[in-house]
Amino acid sequence: MADAEKARHDAQPAFVLHNYPYRETSLLIEVFTQNHGRVALVARGARRPRSALRGVLLAFQPLLLSWAGKSELRTLHKAEWRGGLPQLKGGALLCGFYLNELMVKLLPRDDPHEILYQAYFDALHALSNGQDHAATLRRFEKNLLKELGYALTLDRDVVTGESIIADNNYHYWIERGPVLSKEGTHEGETPSDRVRGAENRLELSGSTLLDMLRNDYSNPVTLHQSKALMRMLINHYLGDQTLNTRQLLRDLQNL
Repeated sequence: MADAEKARHDAQPAFVLHNYPYRETSLLIEVFTQNHGRVALVARGARRPRSALRGVLLAFQPLLLSWAGKSELRTLHKAEWRGGLPQLKGGALLCGFYLNELMVKLLPRDDPHEILYQAYFDALHALSNGQDHAATLRRFEKNLLKELGYALTLDRDVVTGESIIADNNYHYWIERGPVLSKEGTHEGETPSDRVRGAENRLELSGSTLLDMLRNDYSNPVTLHQSKALMRMLINHYLGDQTLNTRQLLRDLQNL
């Protein structure tokens, strides 16, 4: 009895990240929950025309989900719509799909991330209310990497320990951080760094690093350079995985 109760979770705040057809009438859904992280659920019969779940399991909408099961794939028993967020449209909708794909491909299952859950809600709220799409994506990407244990160093030179100076240029090294850029040489390089070169670093202005530290993307240079930095880092952590939504986003200006 205790095991059964432990395996059941009722009325858990969650968002649907993605769904797949499963068998003849069901759906397999990936959800991001406030208290349990990313969870895979089977929604039995959800594809039937008269299913109570059919019109509820929508992406980008706050839900309350109840499920049970101890295996990696649990069974959904109930879904309730909480409301509170306008539907995403146009470019905002594509941005939302991008966020969802990032989490499906980078977040491990059953690993709680309550801070990231709030950051995701805030990002959807910003997108649905017409706030700057690119800035919203950069803020969320930074939060996501931090929650995964890959927090960006933006306030200091990782070799000297000195504070970032806005007027200086820096090379941001993957899994290390910013290093002052000098003509003809790059402080802190290892022999393997020199071989791989530009694959492991990106040149940025000090002002971009400080703007990102403050989550201020009002400067067009910061917006451009931060996009390049986050793309380099996310590509690294994705490994061989590709992002299907990125090609769509390339068609949108300033993203």
